[in-house]
Amino acid sequence: MKESTLYPAVVVLLQQLIETPSFSREEQATCAVLCAFLQAHGITPQKEGYNVYARNAYFTEGKPVVLLNSHHDTVKPNKGYTRDPFAASIEGDKLYGLGSNDAGGCLVSLIATFVHFYHRKDLPFNLVLAASAEEEISGAGGIEKVLPFLGPVDFAIVGEPTLLQMAVAERGLMVLDAVAPGRSGHAARNEGDNAIYNALDDIAFIRNFNWEKISPLLGPSRITVTSVETENKQHNVVPSQCDFTIDVRLNELYSFEEVVENLQQHLKSKIKPRSMRLRSTSIPMDHPLIRAGTSMGKKSYGSPTTSDKALMPFPSLKMGPGDSARSHTANEFIYLHEIEQGISDYIQLLETMQLS
Repeated sequence: MKESTLYPAVVVLLQQLIETPSFSREEQATCAVLCAFLQAHGITPQKEGYNVYARNAYFTEGKPVVLLNSHHDTVKPNKGYTRDPFAASIEGDKLYGLGSNDAGGCLVSLIATFVHFYHRKDLPFNLVLAASAEEEISGAGGIEKVLPFLGPVDFAIVGEPTLLQMAVAERGLMVLDAVAPGRSGHAARNEGDNAIYNALDDIAFIRNFNWEKISPLLGPSRITVTSVETENKQHNVVPSQCDFTIDVRLNELYSFEEVVENLQQHLKSKIKPRSMRLRSTSIPMDHPLIRAGTSMGKKSYGSPTTSDKALMPFPSLKMGPGDSARSHTANEFIYLHEIEQGISDYIQLLETMQLS
């Protein structure tokens, strides 16, 4: 199928996806939409959970394997919407709807790219398409679940809205649960050891935490206390425990383990990571994908947001149509010309890439 005929077809596909609710862990309906589209284009998809994947027609053992990945789940619409989030309406150059920008435009552009190359016999590489679930919650039923079924992958293009520039590095994300100790007592008699005050001391340390290693791509790491609570609801009781949550965004120069160890040495509170899965990632600047993108005039940068890229044990480039600033906003939209350009750029990137 020619590139020119793919664009209107995938715009219709994106409208169908927008009109089909697909909150994380509830993607069964969009899974069916994606399978039907691929089947209509002569491609036999496979499923693992709500992840949809396929290989190019002339997949040949021994060739490098390139993964094309984006996700089809969405967050829930926020209260600021003045439009129906599931109405895929087009007004001028804008296509509105929940998931249009994050990451529907990227997904359908990658699908168009996969269809474009699907029947090519002369490709110097193999292509695998994976439309993943649960990306918005970094769920275990998403890309991690399907990766073992894809076979060995050499590198990937991850579709996320980057204004079609190259996000070559990405911050890692670690959430820490902290428990500040105390001893209960009567507030009127100045008894006990106030866990809130102990938590405040630790929060002050976190607020002024000094990051010595500054990444040229991602800048300094960041650490933020995002919630504080106690189980005590009585005004006259000194709380014996105060829980708070710490959001840690690391550049590629720190490991989660060293940050946890450093914090624990200085805090009264006990801290426990919820997970260490979403580590910072980067792709070498001399990688064939990056060289190809640079030759197309694309700029490289470090992304502050986390994606399925963090869960891939191989080099990956995050790039796609749309703007990250529009993600998760009310009345989400993507420009139609961005999708058309996305298809063209993905195809050119793969055609320009020199593997040797």
